[in-house]
Amino acid sequence: MTATGTLVLAGTPIGEVSDAPPRLAAELRAADVIAAEDTRRLRRLAQSLGVQPGGRIVSYHEVNESARTPDLVEALAGGARVLLVTDAGMPSVSDPGYRLVAACVERDIRVTAVPGPSAVLTALALSGLPVDRFCFEGFLPRKRGERLTRLREAAEERRTLVYFESPHRLEDALRDMAEAFGAERRAAVCRELTKTYEEVRRGGLGELADWAGERVRGEITVVVAGAPERAEEVGPGELVRRVRVREEAGERRKEAIAAVAAEAGLPKREVFDAVVAAKKADQAGQAAG
Repeated sequence: MTATGTLVLAGTPIGEVSDAPPRLAAELRAADVIAAEDTRRLRRLAQSLGVQPGGRIVSYHEVNESARTPDLVEALAGGARVLLVTDAGMPSVSDPGYRLVAACVERDIRVTAVPGPSAVLTALALSGLPVDRFCFEGFLPRKRGERLTRLREAAEERRTLVYFESPHRLEDALRDMAEAFGAERRAAVCRELTKTYEEVRRGGLGELADWAGERVRGEITVVVAGAPERAEEVGPGELVRRVRVREEAGERRKEAIAAVAAEAGLPKREVFDAVVAAKKADQAGQAAG
């Protein structure tokens, strides 16, 4: 019986080529098949590393992933060593790879990895936000309604959140985050990590959304602080009472709502909705009287 081969998932640089893991060069030489998200980029990387790939190079990206997976599995079942690389970072992390790994697991084909650079962990480390517990959310939906739904589902998540985002959608995404999580929620936008124009911008989501309107470019990872712990459960009536106390003391309603939201660990929108609902109820009562 022919022994099955091995699927090797290899991390590739997210920017600086010298960050390539040492084993990557050896795997490029040893692989029978190299499945690359972009074959031209793979050849440039190999050239930068001074490596002549030893095996057949095939494309493996989101468009052909489903169709090409069975062929790669058959090659592995026949004893081939298949190296899977994506454009940057680790395969399967918002990149092609999951389907192939799942198919190999189902066929009891060995899967191993060459650990390497990761935009998720690099951004977390640089963000200045808690990293003891976090969750990776990948890319948000492109349509605003779907994006807001996803964000509102995460509004009470206590762990630090990590998102990938495209530069042309960054401002919209940050504004929706500010609406769902609160404009004061701390976050970091990490841009062009390990590259020449690397930048990490930290601040509240509202502040960062204003900054993002300046046409930010490059590869983007957004890290957002988890929801603050609520010291107490505050009902709508109590929220309205606290806002009114502040207004009577001379604060503008907008500032009063922001302050009460911060005290209660709630998004400003939730406090605002409570105030609006109370106002409508008062008006209805007056009209009925």
